[in-house]
Amino acid sequence: MDDRAALSQDMSSEVRLSTAIVTASYAPDFERCRLLCETLDRYVTGADHHYILVEGRDVALFRQLEGPGRTVVDERDLLPRWLHVIDDPLSLFRRRIWLSWRTKPLRGWHVQQLRRIAIAAHVPHEVLVYIDSDVAFLKPFDCRRFQRNGHVRLFRRSDAMGGWLPGNQKVWSQNAAEALGISAPVISPYDYIATLIAWRSASARDMCARIEDTHSRGWIEVLGTTRKFSECMLYGRFVDEVLNGDGHFHGAEEFCRVHWLGHAMSDQEFHDFVATMAPEQVAIGMQSFIGTDLGRIRRLVEA
Repeated sequence: MDDRAALSQDMSSEVRLSTAIVTASYAPDFERCRLLCETLDRYVTGADHHYILVEGRDVALFRQLEGPGRTVVDERDLLPRWLHVIDDPLSLFRRRIWLSWRTKPLRGWHVQQLRRIAIAAHVPHEVLVYIDSDVAFLKPFDCRRFQRNGHVRLFRRSDAMGGWLPGNQKVWSQNAAEALGISAPVISPYDYIATLIAWRSASARDMCARIEDTHSRGWIEVLGTTRKFSECMLYGRFVDEVLNGDGHFHGAEEFCRVHWLGHAMSDQEFHDFVATMAPEQVAIGMQSFIGTDLGRIRRLVEA
């Protein structure tokens, strides 16, 4: 049964898990996050609330995006007080760095992942749908596609570790095994990293407890000492290898087409990118560091 058929079946089911959308962002991505919010409001159904997780100094800026169904969350309400953020002198104060005696120095991309994990302990929703702030929806999407008879969809790409992958998936997989106390395999054959995915909140909390039980210290300390980690890889390996898939079902379709690497697109390249989206894909993600013009994306979305 594919995801679309499963959704039709779920429509008639009485089981519906409460759902929240979660986005971690920061000031340089504010306008991209604004566009995400606009397209979420236009196209996305089946979610009860949207949380935007930001650094303390960015809260006032992002409050502009709040509304009845959207809340900005200060990372200081999610992360321990012993983790301190400062302007990094090594970057001539252009970037931020998070310091403590309990972890290695952490960058923004580390802390965004910590926020995404930590939010599970602070909200009442049973399902968390993660969407990056550089995503824009182009088509309707129902978050109930992440549910099937009370189970939550776990994105999993099979036989993924044999070839080239962007980033450091093999290292992240190995470090996930160490954090979770998984002895074998050291590297999973599966990749769990994608944009527009869902987690079960209770499973995320259990994952943190597993890390703490394994290492006899806080999960943020464990991950912050390693530094090379992926929250998606941690969660995927925990569900598959510790929970044995309990409460989940697998799906390999990617709902968001992402331009991960490369150069800023020309108008023609951008239109070709959108025109060749797979039928199940409803959103695009343009990594902000690549530099594709936000105005170009907005013009397409508003066309």
